[in-house]
Amino acid sequence: MRQTDKLTAAKVKHATKAGRYGDDAGLYLEISKGGGKSWVFMWKRNGRRRAMGLGSAHSISLLKARELAKSAVEAVAEGRDPIGERRKARARAITFVEAARKCHDDIKSGWCDKYRRQWLSGLLAHTKRLHNRMVADITDDDVVGVLRPLWDDQPNLALGVRERIERVLYWCKAHKYRDGENPARWKGGLKDLMPTLKRKRERITHMVALPHEEMPAFMAKLRATDDSLHRARALEFTILTAARSAETFWATWDEIDFSNRLWTVPKERMKSGVAHVVPLSDRAMHILRDQHDIRCSQFVFPGHRDNRPMSNTQMLTMLVRLDVKVTVHGFRSSFRDWAGDDLRRFPRDVIEMALAHTVGNATERAYRRGTALQQRRELMNAWAAYCERPPQIDNVIPMERKPSNSSMSWNRAAE
Repeated sequence: MRQTDKLTAAKVKHATKAGRYGDDAGLYLEISKGGGKSWVFMWKRNGRRRAMGLGSAHSISLLKARELAKSAVEAVAEGRDPIGERRKARARAITFVEAARKCHDDIKSGWCDKYRRQWLSGLLAHTKRLHNRMVADITDDDVVGVLRPLWDDQPNLALGVRERIERVLYWCKAHKYRDGENPARWKGGLKDLMPTLKRKRERITHMVALPHEEMPAFMAKLRATDDSLHRARALEFTILTAARSAETFWATWDEIDFSNRLWTVPKERMKSGVAHVVPLSDRAMHILRDQHDIRCSQFVFPGHRDNRPMSNTQMLTMLVRLDVKVTVHGFRSSFRDWAGDDLRRFPRDVIEMALAHTVGNATERAYRRGTALQQRRELMNAWAAYCERPPQIDNVIPMERKPSNSSMSWNRAAE
């Protein structure tokens, strides 16, 4: 059935009889015998009628169908073949996840290893709803859908994700994978679609930390946790060494010096860009011995996939399981608060060096690296002893001056 009057949204919605309903400029609504509705653009060239499908009427509005038909009319008027052009465009079609990886390969040169990993993994972790979307089809609404769940509670993360999406889509435009405005742009785009954020200084948040007085009780609970995935041991090791999460996740066996009870984190994985040597307490060594006995990877705390470390959410998952509302990074603050207590009298620069913070100028740092190791060993031994105390015992403990002879005897890794 043909219809000469222009279509309306109501007619498109309520039409049910099989046939072809004309609109204007070669646009038709086609209804199949089964009730399916689709848009078709038709034109003649050299006396031959041609038809090009424009998509389902259930997902493409009348207004959008008219825009698509108008573009096709312009192509025909200029002597171009809209069907051929669409085939070429589809041949160059690319999903967001493919584009993100290609873009990352192009722009990562000059970045440190840690930032290279974080840039891509952080982007993909928070854009799962875009992964299989063709970049040419991504709209402002798609980007808003990614950002909105993060916007109120994690605004800094949301802004960082937006910037990375924007960069990927600009890369796509430069490589002719998409046209038009960037749907992740801020000015003239998302700024008018997203709620107003608080000023930056009001958005600054600190990592939630456990009061150090509660550490013995927490560590007793953590050690008693039966966890076949080794998340509890990874978290305990991170706390005992005052390390950052990523330093633990990516730790490899060649970084561990069992004879001298040291863990050397290479500069490529350190925030400061300087290698960090961590003295290991008895309990930290015990964890490493257990992990070494069941090792199946170069990583101390391996993940599910072959030759990959544990993912960056595993320790947080353990905290959720234990119903402890703190962050992994917050345990560094717990350590700092404990070590800075006047009763313990640990020098401030020794504490800062244990946290891998920059202390003094380059000459001072070089000197302290050589002289403060024993002091830091005493500090880490005291911290481990404090964490292992029965919860009811008073917090003041004697400082362990040097490791016991028995703790130095284990040498299986070197055999």
